[in-house]
Amino acid sequence: MDYRIFKRINEYAGRYQLLDTLVINFSQKVRFLFLFILIFMWFRNNSQKKITLFTIISIGLSLVLNKLIKLFYFKPRPFLNLWVHLLPPFPSKKSSSFPSKHTTLAFTAATSVFFYKRFLGSMMYLAAILTGFSRIWMGQHYPLDILGSSILGSLTSIVVKMTGWIWNPIIERVIKDTAKG
Repeated sequence: MDYRIFKRINEYAGRYQLLDTLVINFSQKVRFLFLFILIFMWFRNNSQKKITLFTIISIGLSLVLNKLIKLFYFKPRPFLNLWVHLLPPFPSKKSSSFPSKHTTLAFTAATSVFFYKRFLGSMMYLAAILTGFSRIWMGQHYPLDILGSSILGSLTSIVVKMTGWIWNPIIERVIKDTAKG
């Protein structure tokens, strides 16, 4: 099933130059949109700073988990096993298909923001879903890689939220220190 869904999505890559360009640019640039959102939130007020720091902590942990999984589990990328329509930038043959860092980070940020800002978080979820879709379109990941990465990113944010008693003193201290200087 994973392969069939992959082929149904990826079969259109390379056929429409404008669409390919949009998908590639979205995949590569959506992280800057998320960064802009977090920077904007940081400069609003202390409540928004808390959301920003909570999101940064969640992203940091999801990056660590992403790296650990890749150290102990290798899944070949689609283009190593199949004939695919591979769009640039071309990933290394040595990098694992699971988990997708782009998708993990997008879902981590979306989930973190969604806890506090439902509408903005929902818009970020839409961007996260499109990020995952773009990675399949480009021939870089299988659908189950994207699904697993979305779960990894979301669960990381949920765990950070549930362990707020650990993070809140750190967040409060950072906000207090930034207000001084």
